Amino acid sequence: MPTILKATIYDVPEAVALVNSAYRGETSKQGWTSESHLLEGIRIDEVEMVGYFNRPEITLLKYLNDDGRVDGFVYLEQVKNKCLYLGMLTVNPTLQASGIGRQLLYAANEQARMLGCEAIKISVITTRAELISWYERRGFKATGEVFPLVTTTSVAKEPVYLMIMEKML
Repeated sequence: MPTILKATIYDVPEAVALVNSAYRGETSKQGWTSESHLLEGIRIDEVEMVGYFNRPEITLLKYLNDDGRVDGFVYLEQVKNKCLYLGMLTVNPTLQASGIGRQLLYAANEQARMLGCEAIKISVITTRAELISWYERRGFKATGEVFPLVTTTSVAKEPVYLMIMEKML
C-alpha cells in the first residue's frame, strides 16, 4: 500500500533523481511540472539534499509506491511567525495528476498543524499559470511578494521570478 514517511539520508540518491527528473530535462516533459523550458541544469544535487538532514527545522517527506519506490517528495521547513515553507513538491512525471501531489500536500498540512504552524507558504514561478491555479484550488493565495529566482545549480533561459503564495490553516 502506498505510504508517506519521513525521508532519511539513505533516500538522497533516489530523491535527487526524482526531483531532477520532474523539474528538468527530457523526462520532466512527460509531466506538467517541468521547468525545462525556463531553466537548464539540475534542480538539486546530493550535497544540498544531504545538508537538509543537518537542519532540525527541515522535514523531508517521501511517497512510497507499492514496490517501495519513491514516487513523490516534498521539502518542509519551519520558519518564523508560525509558518511552514513548502518546496520541491515532486511527483514522478509519469504519475502526475494521479493524486500523489494532493496526498503530499495533505501530509504537509498535517505536519504544519503538528508543529503549531498557522500558515503554509510556497514560492511559484510567476509564469506557471497552471501550477498557480493548482495551488489556488487547494487554498493558497498570492501574497503580492515577488522576487527573482537565484540558483547555483541552474541557468535561466530568461529572467525568472517567483511569487509567494500562502495558505492559512
